Amino acid sequence: MRTSPLDSQHRQLGARMVPFGGWEMPLSYPEGTLEEHRRCRTDAVVFDVSHLGTVRVTGPGATEALQRSLSNDLGRIDVGRAQYTHLLDPHDGSVVDDLIIWWVGPDTFDVMPNASNTEPVRDALAASNVDGVSVEDTTPTRAVLAVQGPEARRRLSSVSAEAADVGRFRVAPFEFGGTTCWSAGTGYTGEDGVECAVPVEAATDFWQALLDAGISPAGLGARDTLRLEASLPLHGNELGPGITPLDAGLGWVVGWDKGDFRGRSALESARASGPARVLRGIRVEGRRPPRSGQAVRRDGRDVGVVTSGNFSPTLAAGIALAYVEPSIAVGDHVVLDVRGTEVPGTCVELPFVRRD
Repeated sequence: MRTSPLDSQHRQLGARMVPFGGWEMPLSYPEGTLEEHRRCRTDAVVFDVSHLGTVRVTGPGATEALQRSLSNDLGRIDVGRAQYTHLLDPHDGSVVDDLIIWWVGPDTFDVMPNASNTEPVRDALAASNVDGVSVEDTTPTRAVLAVQGPEARRRLSSVSAEAADVGRFRVAPFEFGGTTCWSAGTGYTGEDGVECAVPVEAATDFWQALLDAGISPAGLGARDTLRLEASLPLHGNELGPGITPLDAGLGWVVGWDKGDFRGRSALESARASGPARVLRGIRVEGRRPPRSGQAVRRDGRDVGVVTSGNFSPTLAAGIALAYVEPSIAVGDHVVLDVRGTEVPGTCVELPFVRRD
Protein backbone atom coordinates (compact mmCIF):
# COMPACT_ATOMS: atom_id res chain seq x y z
CA MET A 1 0.00 0.00 0.00
CA ARG A 2 1.54 3.31 -1.11
CA THR A 3 1.24 6.49 0.93
CA SER A 4 1.18 10.19 0.13
CA PRO A 5 4.19 12.39 0.95
CA LEU A 6 1.76 14.03 3.40
CA ASP A 7 0.72 10.83 5.14
CA SER A 8 2.03 11.88 8.55
CA GLN A 9 0.30 15.28 8.30
CA HIS A 10 -3.05 13.58 7.67
CA ARG A 11 -2.61 11.28 10.64
CA GLN A 12 -1.66 14.17 12.91
CA LEU A 13 -4.93 15.86 11.93
CA GLY A 14 -6.87 12.74 12.91
CA ALA A 15 -7.81 11.71 9.38
CA ARG A 16 -9.61 8.44 8.81
CA MET A 17 -7.31 6.59 6.40
CA VAL A 18 -8.64 4.06 3.85
CA PRO A 19 -7.22 2.04 0.93
CA PHE A 20 -7.91 3.54 -2.48
CA GLY A 21 -6.42 2.41 -5.77
CA GLY A 22 -3.40 0.85 -4.08
CA TRP A 23 -2.82 3.87 -1.82
CA GLU A 24 -3.79 4.68 1.76
CA MET A 25 -5.50 8.06 1.65
CA PRO A 26 -7.67 10.25 3.95
CA LEU A 27 -11.40 9.55 3.65
CA SER A 28 -12.36 12.31 6.07
CA TYR A 29 -11.14 14.41 9.00
CA PRO A 30 -12.76 14.74 12.45
CA GLU A 31 -15.37 17.30 11.34
CA GLY A 32 -16.75 14.75 8.88
CA THR A 33 -17.61 14.44 5.21
CA LEU A 34 -20.77 16.57 5.33
CA GLU A 35 -18.92 19.55 6.79
CA GLU A 36 -16.03 19.14 4.35
CA HIS A 37 -18.54 19.04 1.48
CA ARG A 38 -20.28 22.17 2.77
CA ARG A 39 -17.02 24.09 3.09
CA CYS A 40 -16.07 23.27 -0.49
CA ARG A 41 -19.41 24.64 -1.68
CA THR A 42 -19.18 27.81 0.45
CA ASP A 43 -15.50 28.55 1.14
CA ALA A 44 -12.33 26.57 0.29
CA VAL A 45 -10.86 23.15 1.03
CA VAL A 46 -7.74 21.26 0.02
CA PHE A 47 -7.69 17.61 -1.08
CA ASP A 48 -4.50 15.57 -1.17
CA VAL A 49 -4.80 13.79 -4.54
CA SER A 50 -1.21 12.57 -4.71
CA HIS A 51 -2.56 9.08 -5.45
CA LEU A 52 -3.25 10.28 -8.99
CA GLY A 53 -0.43 9.31 -11.30
CA THR A 54 1.93 11.56 -13.23
CA VAL A 55 3.52 10.17 -16.38
CA ARG A 56 5.93 12.65 -17.98
CA VAL A 57 6.15 12.39 -21.77
CA THR A 58 9.00 14.32 -23.38
CA GLY A 59 10.89 14.60 -26.64
CA PRO A 60 10.32 15.79 -30.21
CA GLY A 61 7.85 12.94 -30.82
CA ALA A 62 5.82 13.50 -27.65
CA THR A 63 2.89 15.27 -29.30
CA GLU A 64 2.56 12.60 -32.00
CA ALA A 65 2.78 9.80 -29.43
CA LEU A 66 -0.09 11.29 -27.42
CA GLN A 67 -2.15 11.94 -30.54
CA ARG A 68 -1.84 8.29 -31.52
CA SER A 69 -2.50 6.97 -28.03
CA LEU A 70 -5.34 9.11 -26.64
CA SER A 71 -8.80 10.08 -27.86
CA ASN A 72 -8.85 13.87 -27.67
CA ASP A 73 -7.08 16.17 -30.13
CA LEU A 74 -4.11 18.15 -28.82
CA GLY A 75 -4.52 20.38 -31.88
CA ARG A 76 -7.39 22.00 -29.98
CA ILE A 77 -5.01 23.38 -27.33
CA ASP A 78 -1.36 24.51 -26.99
CA VAL A 79 1.46 24.82 -24.47
CA GLY A 80 0.19 26.08 -21.12
CA ARG A 81 -3.19 24.37 -21.40
CA ALA A 82 -4.79 21.26 -19.87
CA GLN A 83 -7.04 18.76 -21.62
CA TYR A 84 -9.37 15.96 -20.53
CA THR A 85 -8.95 12.80 -22.64
CA HIS A 86 -9.37 9.01 -22.70
CA LEU A 87 -7.16 5.98 -23.26
CA LEU A 88 -9.33 3.51 -25.17
CA ASP A 89 -9.28 -0.25 -25.49
CA PRO A 90 -8.20 -1.00 -29.10
CA HIS A 91 -10.68 -3.89 -29.41
CA ASP A 92 -13.99 -2.41 -28.28
CA GLY A 93 -13.33 1.33 -27.80
CA SER A 94 -14.15 1.21 -24.10
CA VAL A 95 -12.41 3.51 -21.63
CA VAL A 96 -9.24 2.02 -20.12
CA ASP A 97 -8.75 5.29 -18.25
CA ASP A 98 -9.85 8.91 -18.26
CA LEU A 99 -7.09 11.38 -17.55
CA ILE A 100 -5.89 14.97 -17.71
CA ILE A 101 -2.92 16.19 -19.76
CA TRP A 102 -0.94 19.21 -18.60
CA TRP A 103 1.03 20.63 -21.55
CA VAL A 104 3.90 22.14 -19.58
CA GLY A 105 6.50 22.78 -22.34
CA PRO A 106 6.90 22.63 -26.14
CA ASP A 107 7.85 18.93 -26.00
CA THR A 108 6.84 18.13 -22.41
CA PHE A 109 3.55 16.79 -21.10
CA ASP A 110 2.40 15.56 -17.70
CA VAL A 111 -0.25 12.89 -18.21
CA MET A 112 -2.29 12.28 -15.05
CA PRO A 113 -4.08 8.89 -14.86
CA ASN A 114 -6.23 7.49 -12.09
CA ALA A 115 -4.25 5.87 -9.28
CA SER A 116 -4.60 2.21 -10.24
CA ASN A 117 -4.09 2.91 -13.96
CA THR A 118 -0.72 4.65 -13.90
CA GLU A 119 1.23 1.60 -15.07
CA PRO A 120 -1.16 0.64 -17.92
CA VAL A 121 -1.20 4.25 -19.15
CA ARG A 122 2.59 4.48 -19.00
CA ASP A 123 2.94 1.22 -20.93
CA ALA A 124 0.41 2.27 -23.56
CA LEU A 125 2.19 5.57 -24.17
CA ALA A 126 5.57 3.83 -24.35
CA ALA A 127 4.12 1.47 -27.00
CA SER A 128 3.08 4.28 -29.34
CA ASN A 129 5.84 3.37 -31.85
CA VAL A 130 6.94 6.99 -32.22
CA ASP A 131 10.66 7.85 -32.28
CA GLY A 132 12.10 10.51 -30.00
CA VAL A 133 9.82 9.95 -27.00
CA SER A 134 10.67 9.40 -23.33
CA VAL A 135 7.95 8.13 -20.99
CA GLU A 136 8.62 8.22 -17.24
CA ASP A 137 6.48 7.66 -14.15
CA THR A 138 7.25 10.72 -11.99
CA THR A 139 4.52 10.08 -9.41
CA PRO A 140 7.00 9.55 -6.50
CA THR A 141 8.62 12.97 -7.04
CA ARG A 142 5.67 15.22 -6.16
CA ALA A 143 2.50 15.76 -4.16
CA VAL A 144 -0.68 17.00 -5.86
CA LEU A 145 -3.03 19.23 -3.87
CA ALA A 146 -6.44 20.30 -5.15
CA VAL A 147 -7.58 23.64 -3.70
CA GLN A 148 -11.30 23.94 -4.46
CA GLY A 149 -14.24 26.17 -3.62
CA PRO A 150 -15.58 29.68 -4.32
CA GLU A 151 -12.93 31.20 -2.02
CA ALA A 152 -10.11 28.91 -3.19
CA ARG A 153 -8.26 31.44 -5.33
CA ARG A 154 -8.57 34.26 -2.83
CA ARG A 155 -7.17 32.17 0.00
CA LEU A 156 -4.49 30.56 -2.18
CA SER A 157 -3.28 33.98 -3.36
CA SER A 158 -1.76 34.63 0.08
CA VAL A 159 0.41 31.53 -0.43
CA SER A 160 1.17 32.06 -4.13
CA ALA A 161 -0.46 34.70 -6.32
CA GLU A 162 0.90 32.95 -9.42
CA ALA A 163 -0.70 29.63 -8.47
CA ALA A 164 -4.03 31.33 -7.76
CA ASP A 165 -4.06 33.29 -11.03
CA VAL A 166 -3.93 30.35 -13.44
CA GLY A 167 -7.01 30.28 -15.67
CA ARG A 168 -9.49 27.46 -16.12
CA PHE A 169 -7.84 24.53 -17.90
CA ARG A 170 -4.59 26.47 -18.12
CA VAL A 171 -1.25 25.42 -16.64
CA ALA A 172 1.55 27.62 -15.29
CA PRO A 173 4.68 27.28 -13.12
CA PHE A 174 5.10 29.04 -9.78
CA GLU A 175 7.85 29.18 -7.18
CA PHE A 176 7.45 28.01 -3.60
CA GLY A 177 10.19 27.34 -1.06
CA GLY A 178 12.89 27.67 -3.69
CA THR A 179 11.36 24.98 -5.93
CA THR A 180 9.40 25.11 -9.18
CA CYS A 181 5.82 23.90 -8.84
CA TRP A 182 2.93 23.72 -11.30
CA SER A 183 -0.64 24.97 -11.01
CA ALA A 184 -3.55 23.97 -13.26
CA GLY A 185 -7.08 25.34 -13.36
CA THR A 186 -8.62 21.90 -12.99
CA GLY A 187 -10.52 19.97 -10.34
CA TYR A 188 -13.13 17.32 -9.65
CA THR A 189 -15.75 19.07 -7.52
CA GLY A 190 -17.81 21.30 -9.81
CA GLU A 191 -16.39 24.32 -7.99
CA ASP A 192 -13.72 26.77 -9.10
CA GLY A 193 -10.18 26.02 -8.02
CA VAL A 194 -6.74 24.78 -8.99
CA GLU A 195 -4.59 21.70 -8.60
CA CYS A 196 -0.95 22.18 -7.59
CA ALA A 197 1.89 19.74 -8.24
CA VAL A 198 4.58 20.40 -5.64
CA PRO A 199 7.96 18.61 -5.38
CA VAL A 200 8.10 16.22 -2.42
CA GLU A 201 10.70 18.30 -0.61
CA ALA A 202 8.34 21.31 -0.47
CA ALA A 203 5.05 19.44 -0.01
CA THR A 204 4.80 19.61 3.80
CA ASP A 205 5.51 23.35 3.92
CA PHE A 206 3.05 24.03 1.09
CA TRP A 207 0.33 21.97 2.79
CA GLN A 208 0.85 23.86 6.07
CA ALA A 209 0.80 27.20 4.25
CA LEU A 210 -2.59 26.30 2.79
CA LEU A 211 -3.98 25.39 6.19
CA ASP A 212 -2.57 28.63 7.65
CA ALA A 213 -4.39 30.53 4.88
CA GLY A 214 -7.70 29.20 6.21
CA ILE A 215 -8.13 26.40 3.69
CA SER A 216 -9.63 23.34 5.42
CA PRO A 217 -8.50 19.78 4.66
CA ALA A 218 -11.04 17.50 3.02
CA GLY A 219 -10.96 13.79 2.22
CA LEU A 220 -12.01 11.47 -0.55
CA GLY A 221 -15.50 11.07 0.91
CA ALA A 222 -16.37 14.71 0.25
CA ARG A 223 -14.59 14.60 -3.09
CA ASP A 224 -16.93 11.81 -4.17
CA THR A 225 -20.17 13.50 -3.06
CA LEU A 226 -19.03 16.73 -4.72
CA ARG A 227 -18.17 15.07 -8.04
CA LEU A 228 -21.48 13.19 -7.98
CA GLU A 229 -23.47 16.41 -7.47
CA ALA A 230 -21.47 17.85 -10.40
CA SER A 231 -22.22 14.66 -12.43
CA LEU A 232 -18.54 14.02 -13.15
CA PRO A 233 -17.82 10.40 -14.18
CA LEU A 234 -15.74 8.10 -12.00
CA HIS A 235 -13.57 5.45 -13.60
CA GLY A 236 -14.76 2.04 -12.45
CA ASN A 237 -18.33 3.35 -12.18
CA GLU A 238 -19.45 5.46 -15.16
CA LEU A 239 -16.34 4.60 -17.21
CA GLY A 240 -14.46 1.34 -17.58
CA PRO A 241 -14.48 -2.02 -19.39
CA GLY A 242 -17.29 -2.24 -21.93
CA ILE A 243 -18.22 1.46 -21.58
CA THR A 244 -17.29 3.79 -24.44
CA PRO A 245 -17.10 7.60 -24.29
CA LEU A 246 -20.26 7.61 -26.44
CA ASP A 247 -22.16 5.56 -23.85
CA ALA A 248 -21.19 8.13 -21.21
CA GLY A 249 -22.28 11.09 -23.33
CA LEU A 250 -18.66 12.20 -23.72
CA GLY A 251 -18.40 12.27 -27.50
CA TRP A 252 -16.73 15.68 -27.26
CA VAL A 253 -13.62 13.99 -25.84
CA VAL A 254 -13.02 12.23 -29.19
CA GLY A 255 -10.93 14.00 -31.86
CA TRP A 256 -12.59 12.54 -34.93
CA ASP A 257 -10.73 14.97 -37.22
CA LYS A 258 -7.18 14.29 -36.04
CA GLY A 259 -6.40 11.03 -37.82
CA ASP A 260 -5.90 7.55 -36.43
CA PHE A 261 -5.66 6.86 -32.69
CA ARG A 262 -5.84 3.82 -30.45
CA GLY A 263 -9.40 2.45 -30.38
CA ARG A 264 -10.67 4.63 -33.25
CA SER A 265 -11.91 1.79 -35.47
CA ALA A 266 -13.83 0.14 -32.65
CA LEU A 267 -15.31 3.47 -31.59
CA GLU A 268 -16.43 4.23 -35.15
CA SER A 269 -18.30 0.91 -35.19
CA ALA A 270 -19.94 1.79 -31.88
CA ARG A 271 -20.94 5.21 -33.25
CA ALA A 272 -22.48 3.63 -36.35
CA SER A 273 -24.58 1.15 -34.36
CA GLY A 274 -25.79 3.75 -31.85
CA PRO A 275 -25.79 3.51 -28.03
CA ALA A 276 -27.46 0.58 -26.32
CA ARG A 277 -27.66 2.63 -23.11
CA VAL A 278 -27.44 6.22 -21.93
CA LEU A 279 -26.26 7.83 -18.71
CA ARG A 280 -29.04 9.52 -16.76
CA GLY A 281 -29.30 11.34 -13.45
CA ILE A 282 -31.96 10.21 -10.98
CA ARG A 283 -33.19 12.15 -7.96
CA VAL A 284 -35.04 9.95 -5.50
CA GLU A 285 -37.81 10.87 -3.12
CA GLY A 286 -36.42 11.26 0.38
CA ARG A 287 -32.95 11.15 1.85
CA ARG A 288 -32.20 7.45 1.41
CA PRO A 289 -28.96 7.17 -0.63
CA PRO A 290 -28.95 4.99 -3.75
CA ARG A 291 -25.92 2.74 -4.24
CA SER A 292 -23.97 1.36 -7.15
CA GLY A 293 -25.41 -1.85 -8.59
CA GLN A 294 -29.05 -1.21 -7.67
CA ALA A 295 -31.59 -1.94 -10.39
CA VAL A 296 -33.54 0.84 -12.11
CA ARG A 297 -37.11 -0.15 -13.01
CA ARG A 298 -39.94 1.33 -15.01
CA ASP A 299 -43.38 -0.18 -15.59
CA GLY A 300 -42.42 -3.28 -13.65
CA ARG A 301 -39.26 -4.24 -15.53
CA ASP A 302 -35.55 -3.57 -15.19
CA VAL A 303 -34.36 -0.81 -17.53
CA GLY A 304 -30.91 -0.04 -16.11
CA VAL A 305 -28.50 -0.05 -13.20
CA VAL A 306 -27.10 2.56 -10.83
CA THR A 307 -23.39 3.27 -11.31
CA SER A 308 -22.95 5.88 -8.53
CA GLY A 309 -25.31 6.96 -5.78
CA ASN A 310 -25.21 8.85 -2.52
CA PHE A 311 -26.95 11.40 -0.33
CA SER A 312 -26.58 14.91 -1.75
CA PRO A 313 -25.76 17.35 1.07
CA THR A 314 -26.66 20.30 -1.16
CA LEU A 315 -30.05 18.97 -2.27
CA ALA A 316 -30.80 17.03 0.94
CA ALA A 317 -31.95 14.10 -1.20
CA GLY A 318 -30.64 10.87 -2.65
CA ILE A 319 -29.14 11.14 -6.15
CA ALA A 320 -27.74 8.61 -8.60
CA LEU A 321 -26.09 8.24 -11.97
CA ALA A 322 -27.35 5.22 -13.89
CA TYR A 323 -27.03 3.57 -17.27
CA VAL A 324 -30.51 2.99 -18.66
CA GLU A 325 -32.19 2.09 -21.92
CA PRO A 326 -32.08 4.93 -24.49
CA SER A 327 -35.88 5.27 -24.32
CA ILE A 328 -35.66 6.54 -20.72
CA ALA A 329 -35.78 10.33 -20.90
CA VAL A 330 -35.40 13.30 -18.58
CA GLY A 331 -38.67 13.69 -16.69
CA ASP A 332 -39.50 9.99 -16.66
CA HIS A 333 -40.43 8.41 -13.34
CA VAL A 334 -38.55 5.28 -12.28
CA VAL A 335 -38.01 3.23 -9.14
CA LEU A 336 -34.77 1.97 -7.62
CA ASP A 337 -34.47 -1.37 -5.90
CA VAL A 338 -32.88 -0.34 -2.59
CA ARG A 339 -32.32 -3.60 -0.69
CA GLY A 340 -35.67 -4.99 -1.73
CA THR A 341 -37.57 -1.73 -1.28
CA GLU A 342 -38.73 0.19 -4.35
CA VAL A 343 -37.79 3.86 -3.93
CA PRO A 344 -39.40 6.29 -6.42
CA GLY A 345 -37.23 8.66 -8.42
CA THR A 346 -37.25 10.99 -11.41
CA CYS A 347 -34.75 11.35 -14.24
CA VAL A 348 -33.43 14.91 -14.08
CA GLU A 349 -31.17 17.25 -16.04
CA LEU A 350 -27.49 17.03 -15.23
CA PRO A 351 -25.55 18.22 -13.38
CA PHE A 352 -27.52 17.81 -10.19
CA VAL A 353 -25.84 20.94 -8.77
CA ARG A 354 -24.63 23.65 -11.13
CA ARG A 355 -22.08 26.25 -10.05
CA ASP A 356 -23.14 29.82 -10.85
